[in-house]
Amino acid sequence: MEIVKEFLEYILTPSGEIFIVGLLIVFLVPILVHLYIARSTPYTSLPSILLVGPPGGGKTSLLTLLERGDSASATHTSQIPQSIELTTSNDHGATTFREAARIDAPGAHRKFLLVDTPGHGKLRNQHAMTQMGSNTLRGIVYVLDAASLDDNLADAASYLYDVLLALQKRTGAGKTSKTPNEIHVLIAANKLDLFTALPASLVKSNLEAELSRIRRSRSKGLLDSGVGVDEVGSEEQDDWLGQYGSEKFTFGQMREFDIEVDVIGGSVLEGKVDKWWDWISQRI
Repeated sequence: MEIVKEFLEYILTPSGEIFIVGLLIVFLVPILVHLYIARSTPYTSLPSILLVGPPGGGKTSLLTLLERGDSASATHTSQIPQSIELTTSNDHGATTFREAARIDAPGAHRKFLLVDTPGHGKLRNQHAMTQMGSNTLRGIVYVLDAASLDDNLADAASYLYDVLLALQKRTGAGKTSKTPNEIHVLIAANKLDLFTALPASLVKSNLEAELSRIRRSRSKGLLDSGVGVDEVGSEEQDDWLGQYGSEKFTFGQMREFDIEVDVIGGSVLEGKVDKWWDWISQRI
């Protein structure tokens, strides 16, 4: 009892030592508790879906349609990336994206980020390629205008070539290290409500033909650039999209790199995007 009495008298008697100990307790305990909670509670980043494509294809309109649920709002050419948080459910009874995206929809809900990127030629590579390096990326939706594809085929295919090649190199790099998560591509042929729009099958074949032309052109450009003969093989193979040495490019060649490419038609203006939503939901 004497020891306890002496201890209580010591800690209750004002002194410099007791004051310092009290300050340490006040400041250190909250910090230690915070560090413990931060380390014991894993932080989970939301999976993401990336919207890319040439300007005027309808990327931002699609984003606003999925966010609002009723109709797309008037948009202008994007200058910076923007993202929204959406929810999807695994309820197989839902027949439209509006039903599957409801907060009170049955089934397990999954949240994800839908990221819109600028389509302008001077901005798209800077932003899209940066987003493609994210570990949370689960899929890419390449939105294009199927009604004006004949006039803009070269630009649409050139950008698509860069996107697919970046994914191909990403997968190839994973063969010598940790295998990256699979990222598949949906080519969303938009504006099928217009009379001049090409059906998805023609969009697919036209893009494959143009990608074949671009591949031949870039390969020839490498040979004409003065690169040494011994270096041509590795350089050309690294920048060759799809099956190396093949005469014609097809989207099926991307399966060699664990990349599935689907071409599906729809219309943002008429709200006919349910097949696109189903594709996105399967990737989350």
